[in-house]
Amino acid sequence: MSQNATSRIPASTTNLGPGFDVLGLALQLYSTVSLEITDNDTEVIVSGVDVEKIPSTPDHIAFQAVKSIFDRSGKQLPNGLKLTIANGIPAIRGLGGSGTAILGGLLTANVLCGNPFSRPELLNFASALEGHPDNVAASMHGGLVISVKENDDIHTIQIPCDPALHVVLAIPEFTLSTKKARDILPKTVDFSDAIYNISRSSLLVASIATGKLDMLSIAMNDSLHQPYRSTLIPGFADVVAAATSAGALSIALSGAGPTIAAYCLDNMQEVGTQMQEAFKHNEIPCEIQILGIDREGAQVWSDGDS
Repeated sequence: MSQNATSRIPASTTNLGPGFDVLGLALQLYSTVSLEITDNDTEVIVSGVDVEKIPSTPDHIAFQAVKSIFDRSGKQLPNGLKLTIANGIPAIRGLGGSGTAILGGLLTANVLCGNPFSRPELLNFASALEGHPDNVAASMHGGLVISVKENDDIHTIQIPCDPALHVVLAIPEFTLSTKKARDILPKTVDFSDAIYNISRSSLLVASIATGKLDMLSIAMNDSLHQPYRSTLIPGFADVVAAATSAGALSIALSGAGPTIAAYCLDNMQEVGTQMQEAFKHNEIPCEIQILGIDREGAQVWSDGDS
């Protein structure tokens, strides 16, 4: 049994407008999770971005994921475990940070237990812990991932993206919990709204699969969640208008928000500058990150790997 393992997991942006809880895109922004059996007491160490928002205790979702693998494999949880998380992903901002932590815990614990579970099984476990598959599926596989839950199994297809496609993230200083963003959604939707989103999400997948990215301006329109969630984000309409004027192909909430993602082939710096100015006009400080698409997904290794 390995004594240590490390995993690097990419952030994700999900929904991409109309693909609510279905579509996810992996980004070149990473957290690293390491797990080691030691002779000391169990400890959880968190460093990096937004550490003040992340618990450094066994209550951390990554440690709960570790425990679940030992429980499922029938192996006894060691008395001394050191879980180290180097967080590179802004917390509670719609970039899949909890999903990366869950995957990091699952993947590293799986190595320590002798790899009893396959990646599809680990993805099922991750989706159950996260509550939905879109973030964890994109972070696991890389690229654009379509996720479908059938009974208790997650089925996915990964679609490669044009390497020229970049995502400009405007990450506001404030946080927005997924629960609050879900609570604002209506309990039922009109049939016409359902058709609207089915058509756009289908067009979105086809646009990326065929490289016809000029269609994204239509394909990322949404009727199911953004009209409601955008009311929780001051300046949302101004930021969208600014990014569009600066040359973005399309703009969508990242996950539940409050981060806003602009999809670009060029003019990324100008798009970011204009989005930041639009938030500033609404008295909201924000950070801009320009990211490529991660194509490798989650990686895991141990010291014994060559």
